[in-house]
Amino acid sequence: MQLVVARIGRAHGIKGEVTVEVRTDEPELRLGPGAVLATEPAAIGPLTIETGRVHSGRLLLRFEGVRDRTGAEALRNTLLIADVDPEEMPEDPEEYYDHQLIDLDVVTVDGTEVGRITEISHLPSQDLFIVERPDGSEVMVPFVEEIVTEIDLTEQRAVIDPPPGLIDDRAEIASARDAEAAESESGAAESGSGSTQEPGSAGGAEGGAR
Repeated sequence: MQLVVARIGRAHGIKGEVTVEVRTDEPELRLGPGAVLATEPAAIGPLTIETGRVHSGRLLLRFEGVRDRTGAEALRNTLLIADVDPEEMPEDPEEYYDHQLIDLDVVTVDGTEVGRITEISHLPSQDLFIVERPDGSEVMVPFVEEIVTEIDLTEQRAVIDPPPGLIDDRAEIASARDAEAAESESGAAESGSGSTQEPGSAGGAEGGAR
């Protein structure tokens, strides 16, 4: 199985190094020196990693045969692809490879359908599930144990216990707007009926105050 493990960013320095956007939980395994990676576009690869180091929180790689900034810049936005055994599992039972999580159905603890995982976003602080909802919109779900309560690979589902607003914020906004619209219509109707009252009457004063 082929999986995207990184995307090459801009050149760093003048000796062929590039910044890398990591897309794997195991960069030390997938992006270590000696690793041979396919690429997208395919014509650029395969690329063999010669050296790797972390600088200011970013992974820097240098590939065999790339010795200057011009060569490094030519690799920008190239995807790096690793061959992974689909049966391979992480050593930690609480960890999962991206390909095991992609396409899992996402449901809440009460069984409500949320959507389907289409992407895993690896951020410095945490990982995020990008979940496509039935209406085609997307919601981001932090992959933390307080929210993702269960990963069931057999049933192909992820169970989540989302805090208020994580997945229902649009519904709350819509409800608020509906309430405001209803209140506005009600106010307009009352103002209209109040205007039929005689000037200075109690009915007219009350209608204007609302």
